[in-house]
Amino acid sequence: MRLWENYIRNVEPYVPGEQPHGEKIIKLNTNENPYPPAPGVLKALKEMNWEEFRKYPDPSANLLVDALADYYGLGKDQIFVGVGSDDVLGMAFLTFFNSGKPILFPDVTYSFYPVWAGLFGIPYETPVLDEEFGIRIQDYKRENGGIVIANPNAPTGLCLPLEQVEELVRANEDVVVIVDEAYIDFGGESARSLIGRYENLLVVQTFSKSRSMAGMRIGYAMGSPKLITALNHVKYSYNSYTMNQPSIILGTEALKDKEYFKSRVEAIVNTRERAKRRFGELGFSCTDSYTNFLFVTHEHIPAKELFEALRREQIYVRYFGAPRLKDYLRVTIGTEEDMEAMYHFLESY
Repeated sequence: MRLWENYIRNVEPYVPGEQPHGEKIIKLNTNENPYPPAPGVLKALKEMNWEEFRKYPDPSANLLVDALADYYGLGKDQIFVGVGSDDVLGMAFLTFFNSGKPILFPDVTYSFYPVWAGLFGIPYETPVLDEEFGIRIQDYKRENGGIVIANPNAPTGLCLPLEQVEELVRANEDVVVIVDEAYIDFGGESARSLIGRYENLLVVQTFSKSRSMAGMRIGYAMGSPKLITALNHVKYSYNSYTMNQPSIILGTEALKDKEYFKSRVEAIVNTRERAKRRFGELGFSCTDSYTNFLFVTHEHIPAKELFEALRREQIYVRYFGAPRLKDYLRVTIGTEEDMEAMYHFLESY
């Protein structure tokens, strides 16, 4: 081993969902929205001038920040934007979790959290979810260096009611509490309404799921001006131009068509509720999902066997294989046609 190899940072990387290529693929493994973005987004994309690509983007992304502030009735000093919610969350870890005390997040949750903690040298502990995969609020009422919860949680799909989220935040006003709401548009109540009462609360959302723009990488955080200022200081010390100009323009356009957004979310929720019944008829049980996916287990057939059988048929779902998850598959809600094709295969299998 050469000397320089001793100084390489070694981390256990996040493993993203598979992105298969080819024809006749049914892709239900990465929680993408099966419907196109709002028509205004597609129109703006076609009309985009090449000048937008020649120049550096606005480092403050004011166009999008202003649109988000107006959409949610917040001040622009309460909005931070980044390259997908992963960028926002990673920046938040780097900014707020520096006390040396362990931060807390559940043992079953978004698997990027321990990766960021390892990358930035942040100690962490993982309170165990209960037997039904629920968060025990009492587990977070102890000394810590910060808290992160996904609500609704992934991959379980379960959602804490707002009063329990507030109880958790209220019990931890000496640290920053991050509520990762990537799936909140599909169910549950956002903690955004608590921002005015708790300066230590940061709410993170994304355009990747409900707004059909995963490929554009747009995420944002909402919080007190103190938190947003701190995030911006770290961002400008790391990479001022985190968001490209097309994303700024198209993200702004996506916020304008509220009726289209509502109709697409409703379509996914309706398909999800039908999927719960269909899976039940096929011998599966699932958690009461508030997201655009289901967390399912079969009464007889091992999850890994089903995962591999589906994959052979070009039907892609997510299998994690971790000890508490090895009996479950996470299935993204697709179009009715895609879901029916999956049910048909499962029936025959």
